[in-house]
Amino acid sequence: MTNATDERLRAAAIRLGSAIVLERARAGRVSINGISRLRPVRGAADGDLDIDASIEGVSAARAQARPVMLDDLTTVHWARAHTAFAVVIDRSGSMSGTRLAAAATVAAACALRAPREHAILSFAASVDVIRPLASEIMPAVVAGRLLRLRGHGVTRLPAALTAAREQLAQARARRRVVILLSDCRSTDDDDTLEVARTLPELIILAPADDHEQAAQLADSAGARWAALADPLDAAAALDYLLEARIT
Repeated sequence: MTNATDERLRAAAIRLGSAIVLERARAGRVSINGISRLRPVRGAADGDLDIDASIEGVSAARAQARPVMLDDLTTVHWARAHTAFAVVIDRSGSMSGTRLAAAATVAAACALRAPREHAILSFAASVDVIRPLASEIMPAVVAGRLLRLRGHGVTRLPAALTAAREQLAQARARRRVVILLSDCRSTDDDDTLEVARTLPELIILAPADDHEQAAQLADSAGARWAALADPLDAAAALDYLLEARIT
């Protein structure tokens, strides 16, 4: 329906499609922000008291002949390390409706999991940054733009992975993940494998009916991958692969 000639019908289909992928991304959400770590916090009303870190504040309160306040105390909390994502979407000639839906679902899932640090890129002969790593563009807007993509052109995968690496270089998060949606049929003889090996972490989501080269790239580059039979299962597959790295 996103190809409809009627402009109003096409716009309505894109709005509905965006709502569907956002809802599916929320439904499949699990905690995938990283390994828990102890984080010291001053002035918090909860957590476990860090006696050593609080001695200075308690001593200052006694020296000033006043009660010990929360701001004088340091507690420790279990906090999860944040994750930054760069989603790389193949928009070459092999792009189809189901692949567009999978791309939009993954983009929405990453927006929900890392709202402050996620980039969305599409590529064929060239790379387009749909959402930079730090941006105020809303997930529904990104999903709508992805559902408007039309597959055409060659597949220059190394340039896309390089652009994703450059986006993640700006991230503050400890964990940085490139998520590639592609059959990985690179058009040229190129250095895809070499570039893939330079990424901090790579996950590949490939079409179930065309995943052989994606599996080969993942095995050679030390990446994790999954074949998607249903595009709306993309968020759940992503969660599984992210958790697999932690465990």
